[in-house]
Amino acid sequence: MYLIIGGGGDVGYYLAKNLLQQGHEVLLMEKSSARYQSLSEELDQGVVLRGDACEARTMEEAGAGRADAVIAVTGEDEDNLVICQMAKKRFNVARTIARLNNPRHEELFHKLGIDVTISPTRSILSLIESELPGTHFITLMTLKRAGLEIVEISIPPTSSVVNKTLGQINLPRRCNLALIIRDSEPIFPMADMQVLAGDEVYALVTREGEEELRRTFGAI
Repeated sequence: MYLIIGGGGDVGYYLAKNLLQQGHEVLLMEKSSARYQSLSEELDQGVVLRGDACEARTMEEAGAGRADAVIAVTGEDEDNLVICQMAKKRFNVARTIARLNNPRHEELFHKLGIDVTISPTRSILSLIESELPGTHFITLMTLKRAGLEIVEISIPPTSSVVNKTLGQINLPRRCNLALIIRDSEPIFPMADMQVLAGDEVYALVTREGEEELRRTFGAI
């Protein structure tokens, strides 16, 4: 595939390097002269283009019209939005991916047509939450196209579902239990299986069903 990356910071650099190793054609765009020079010395010749990915003229020079995807990973959400919108609307790029520094912008980006958003802040928060004692409900991943989330639920001793079978639990309609980890052993859910305190339950759930799932397992 031909992939254009807007933003030559550390994220853009390592992303370009890994994509090149996978055999893709990559063009990394960076507007800072000093950073452009540094990137040009680190990466193969022709991989880095000096220019502002927010400008249509520069994107045209980069060959955005034939790009399979444009990935915007600058440190500014506004710039990433402009890069992806221009790629989508002016150059008809099929796939746009934007880095989100502020997770609150996620809904806006999707309303404005950005295909995929990636939030390092949200990912770090999820990792921190998973290590904090007393945290019972963690969102591991969001499947945006399907409108689903993969969540991990640690069953507290006070939960009303403890010692009940899965068949006795009134699960949200928009939820599917995928796996239970008990004493480091994976168990595939069955209707006659009892839920025990300390079980780690992995589920697919819609955003609408998330709060109901929290209440069901006592993981508020």
